[in-house]
Amino acid sequence: MNWDRVQGNWKQFKGRLREKWAKLTDDHVNAIDGRREVLAGKLQEAYGIGKEEADRQISDWQNSIQEVGNYHDADPRQMNARQ
Repeated sequence: MNWDRVQGNWKQFKGRLREKWAKLTDDHVNAIDGRREVLAGKLQEAYGIGKEEADRQISDWQNSIQEVGNYHDADPRQMNARQ
Protein backbone atom coordinates (compact mmCIF):
# COMPACT_ATOMS: atom_id res chain seq x y z
CA MET A 1 0.00 0.00 0.00
CA ASN A 2 1.44 3.34 -0.91
CA TRP A 3 1.55 6.12 1.63
CA ASP A 4 -0.94 8.24 -0.34
CA ARG A 5 -3.61 5.70 0.52
CA VAL A 6 -2.70 5.84 4.20
CA GLN A 7 -2.78 9.63 4.11
CA GLY A 8 -6.09 9.70 2.25
CA ASN A 9 -7.70 7.33 4.76
CA TRP A 10 -5.98 8.71 7.84
CA LYS A 11 -9.06 8.52 10.06
CA GLN A 12 -9.34 4.77 9.45
CA PHE A 13 -5.65 4.17 10.14
CA LYS A 14 -5.38 6.23 13.33
CA GLY A 15 -6.56 3.35 15.52
CA ARG A 16 -4.13 0.90 13.98
CA LEU A 17 -1.34 3.40 14.44
CA ARG A 18 -2.17 3.77 18.14
CA GLU A 19 -2.24 -0.03 18.54
CA LYS A 20 1.26 -0.25 17.10
CA TRP A 21 2.76 2.76 18.91
CA ALA A 22 0.91 3.19 22.19
CA LYS A 23 3.20 5.99 23.40
CA LEU A 24 1.77 8.30 20.75
CA THR A 25 -1.00 10.45 22.20
CA ASP A 26 -4.14 11.61 20.43
CA ASP A 27 -2.46 14.99 20.05
CA HIS A 28 0.50 13.33 18.32
CA VAL A 29 -1.75 11.37 15.98
CA ASN A 30 -3.79 14.45 15.12
CA ALA A 31 -0.63 16.47 14.47
CA ILE A 32 0.71 13.72 12.17
CA ASP A 33 -2.40 14.01 10.00
CA GLY A 34 -1.20 11.29 7.64
CA ARG A 35 2.23 12.78 6.98
CA ARG A 36 4.90 10.10 7.03
CA GLU A 37 7.80 12.43 7.86
CA VAL A 38 5.89 13.87 10.84
CA LEU A 39 5.11 10.34 12.05
CA ALA A 40 8.83 9.51 11.87
CA GLY A 41 9.64 12.59 13.95
CA LYS A 42 7.00 11.78 16.56
CA LEU A 43 8.29 8.21 16.84
CA GLN A 44 11.83 9.49 17.32
CA GLU A 45 10.64 11.77 20.13
CA ALA A 46 8.35 9.28 21.86
CA TYR A 47 10.58 6.22 21.63
CA GLY A 48 14.05 7.75 21.58
CA ILE A 49 15.00 6.09 18.30
CA GLY A 50 16.90 7.34 15.28
CA LYS A 51 15.49 8.35 11.92
CA GLU A 52 16.53 5.09 10.23
CA GLU A 53 14.82 2.99 12.90
CA ALA A 54 11.68 5.12 12.74
CA ASP A 55 11.59 4.74 8.95
CA ARG A 56 12.07 0.97 9.25
CA GLN A 57 9.24 0.66 11.77
CA ILE A 58 6.94 2.74 9.59
CA SER A 59 7.75 0.59 6.54
CA ASP A 60 7.10 -2.59 8.53
CA TRP A 61 3.77 -1.20 9.75
CA GLN A 62 2.85 -0.07 6.25
CA ASN A 63 3.56 -3.58 4.93
CA SER A 64 1.50 -5.17 7.72
CA ILE A 65 -1.54 -3.03 6.95
CA GLN A 66 -1.07 -3.89 3.27
CA GLU A 67 -1.37 -7.59 4.13
CA VAL A 68 -4.55 -6.95 6.14
CA GLY A 69 -5.94 -4.83 3.31
CA ASN A 70 -5.24 -7.57 0.78
CA TYR A 71 -7.02 -10.10 2.97
CA HIS A 72 -10.09 -7.88 3.38
CA ASP A 73 -10.15 -6.96 -0.32
CA ALA A 74 -9.98 -10.58 -1.47
CA ASP A 75 -12.94 -12.15 -3.21
CA PRO A 76 -14.71 -14.42 -0.65
CA ARG A 77 -15.02 -17.12 -3.33
CA GLN A 78 -11.24 -17.13 -3.70
CA MET A 79 -10.82 -17.32 0.06
CA ASN A 80 -13.13 -20.35 0.20
CA ALA A 81 -11.22 -22.00 -2.63
CA ARG A 82 -7.99 -21.70 -0.62
CA GLN A 83 -9.42 -23.50 2.39
